[in-house]
Amino acid sequence: MPLSSAMTMRQGHPPISEEEYNIFFEFFYRRTGILFNDKKGYFVEKRLYDRMEKTGSTSFRRYFDLVRFQASGEELQCLVNIMTVNETYFFREDYQFNALVQGMLPEIARSRKIGDTLRIWSMPCSTGEEPYSVAIQIIENWSRADDFAIEIRGSDIDTRVLNEARQGIYGERSLHRLTPALRAKYFQSVGPDRFQLREELRESVDFSIANIVDPLHTTRYRAVDVIFCRNLLIYFDDVSRRLAVEALYDCLSPGGFICLGHSESMSRISSMFQPRKFGDTIVYQKPLGND
Repeated sequence: MPLSSAMTMRQGHPPISEEEYNIFFEFFYRRTGILFNDKKGYFVEKRLYDRMEKTGSTSFRRYFDLVRFQASGEELQCLVNIMTVNETYFFREDYQFNALVQGMLPEIARSRKIGDTLRIWSMPCSTGEEPYSVAIQIIENWSRADDFAIEIRGSDIDTRVLNEARQGIYGERSLHRLTPALRAKYFQSVGPDRFQLREELRESVDFSIANIVDPLHTTRYRAVDVIFCRNLLIYFDDVSRRLAVEALYDCLSPGGFICLGHSESMSRISSMFQPRKFGDTIVYQKPLGND
């Protein structure tokens, strides 16, 4: 992958060579499944130089050794945090939330007993808007919500956004699709253009780190009924997409559903799922009788 024209000496550091960049690119791809295209050269290089300066690394080679061999893994996690893009807001692509309460959950509930646990997983959850939207949608619009123990989990590879999600503090951009009634019911002002989700709703979602291409992470998620995995697979190549989808398949209960982003299609990745149409959206179902 060619580097951007910005590949020059910076703050006393020698420039990163194309060979070094390709070594990093391959390493990051293996660890995260994320594929950087040519247009991301400047984006990646700038962040590498920033971390080299902050860690006191005098060359890319020294910095890369730190990333690979640091026992705590702290610098690798920091690098993952700044390399991933997180943009979301409440009730984004809300037709899928409508499908959740009007189609998916009622269908799943028909085969469950009152008091059973229903599991919903948001991956990647970014700063929490998606799993919290799921919680609000269920409370407001599913009449059988009290019949089941509903477990909502949010996961992301970025520890920084997970901390923000747990705090549940948002600006106007995140809330712009919420009605005044929902704002008043679920949020309280904590400063200029800062609104915090009420504690009881924050406590309804469990947040944890997860890397979708790391089996040690995904094996913690089993018997999930609905997975929201939206706008993640577009950053992967074909191989990583298939691996990620196979991992998600294993996480689902038979008959469970997965929701992808509007520009993503399971039919281009895997034939293991059955497409289902609920209202205005297509979701994908793990066939019944498959473990």
